[in-house]
Amino acid sequence: MAKKQNGSSRTTIEEVNEQMTSAAQRVEDNKKYITYALAAIVAVVLLAAGYVYLVRNPNIAKAKEDISMADLALMQGDTAKALLDYQTVADRYSNDAANRANLNAAIMLYDRGKYEDAVKYLENYDPAGNLIGPASQSLLGDCYVNLKQYDKALAAFNKAVDLSDNNELYTPLFLLKKATVLHEQGKYVDEAAAYRTIKDKFLGYAQQNNINIDKYIERANALAASK
Repeated sequence: MAKKQNGSSRTTIEEVNEQMTSAAQRVEDNKKYITYALAAIVAVVLLAAGYVYLVRNPNIAKAKEDISMADLALMQGDTAKALLDYQTVADRYSNDAANRANLNAAIMLYDRGKYEDAVKYLENYDPAGNLIGPASQSLLGDCYVNLKQYDKALAAFNKAVDLSDNNELYTPLFLLKKATVLHEQGKYVDEAAAYRTIKDKFLGYAQQNNINIDKYIERANALAASK
């Protein structure tokens, strides 16, 4: 009986030793995994820091320098060089300077009647701000109108209206452009609705600019009824 107990005792001790050894091994393995994970995190941080200090910041500085040269050329009246410089900044970089370069290039291309080229830069422009942002979308709509792509023009003017957030100077202008496109598309009910929005919310704008909104509403309603 005692022998069985001793044997059982030895077996239990061996099992405990094995479990402890196994647990210790797991701890050791976990330490390795943690070490590898920390090494990976450090590597990512170093790569990110290297990108910021060695790539991003120098690119930002160079983009600012290049767009300053474009601004200077524009101030001196050398619009050809200014346009080329703005296009170069817009094509080469992807930061705030490049964003402004996209808009400036688009404006200059629009003035030259190069609407497709202007669209390319406007579509790469991030319309930030309550004034410049919606104005850029209005310009995009004007480009599409000249290209007779009326659905895209309408979408651009709608975005301009949304971004302008009921600005008393800008929003009614965008609504007028929207109504003009809707008239061209033969969507007279929607055209009348756009004019009614101007009458209901921005009547002062219409009066200051001698726009007879009631006349346009009546015309749109008459055309809608005749269809």
